[in-house]
Amino acid sequence: MDTLTDLFAAAQAALYEGVMQPLAFALGLGNRLEDLFDGTGWLLVGLLQIVVMVAVIGPLQRWRPAEAEAPASAVRTDVIYTLIHRLGLFRIALFFTVEPVLDDWMGLLRTQGVGSFHLDSLWPGVTDGPWASFLIYWLAFDFLNYWLHRAQHQWHWWWALHAVHHSQRHMTQWTDNRNHLLDDLLSAVVWVLVAQVVGIAPSQFVAVVALTQLSENFQHANLRVSFGKWGERLWVSPRFHRLHHAIGLGHETQQNAKVVLGGHNFGVLLPWWDMLFGTADFSERFEATGIRDQVEQGVDYGDGFWAQQRLGLSRLLAVLKGNTGN
Repeated sequence: MDTLTDLFAAAQAALYEGVMQPLAFALGLGNRLEDLFDGTGWLLVGLLQIVVMVAVIGPLQRWRPAEAEAPASAVRTDVIYTLIHRLGLFRIALFFTVEPVLDDWMGLLRTQGVGSFHLDSLWPGVTDGPWASFLIYWLAFDFLNYWLHRAQHQWHWWWALHAVHHSQRHMTQWTDNRNHLLDDLLSAVVWVLVAQVVGIAPSQFVAVVALTQLSENFQHANLRVSFGKWGERLWVSPRFHRLHHAIGLGHETQQNAKVVLGGHNFGVLLPWWDMLFGTADFSERFEATGIRDQVEQGVDYGDGFWAQQRLGLSRLLAVLKGNTGN
């Protein structure tokens, strides 16, 4: 862990000193150097992820696709979403809008004697090492992700936004970041608040986020791959997650002869939570992806970035005005 941390720190320092710091002075941002250094770390993580996507996951998709290669027009918008997130543009927006408010809230709580505790210190002598600490936080955030994902599918107002993600009929490695920006904002706020409360170190937080994102890219890939009977139950595979995107399966549940929001396979990294809470589907099949009303009724979820964002807000307002109680 220390070796990996040192290598990343050296690369971050080189990128910061060689490119980002001179650029900051040229733009008159010399007073934000500390924040810029943190941003350089996220930028480096994103660049490394894109390299792995292009050099490793891309060839795998061409080697064993789950369906015919998607048309370029269907993938182009997903690439835009990925670049917005992995090159730090979304995080920059959060930094200037949301993080100052969250910092004020946490500061207020600390003045009232409510501080963060360190989750990895609950088992002294066992969780003191860096790897044990990382595993604890990794498990905790994956558990959080499972319930966040279920909420996105259970609450009608949140599904109105999350449907942007499921409206992709041609899933590829780029589909992971295809989300409504408000959907991403809500998830990011929860993540940041939980990170503050459980006391995860910044370097470990970056590692947890990076591992989660890269695994999600692999899960969304157009890849006909199953991990086998036991492997499927250890880590979320492209087949397992493709069922989550399957028409009429991944985001619908039969309840009293009525189709309602719900679904299967909400696990982000581990299928254990689905197994534990009864939402796992390990069927050995590769289904077509999309949303039922999109396919059967021609409901428009938007082809381009701005259309998808606009229609997502329209659906959200319609749900809120309908007073569904969700």
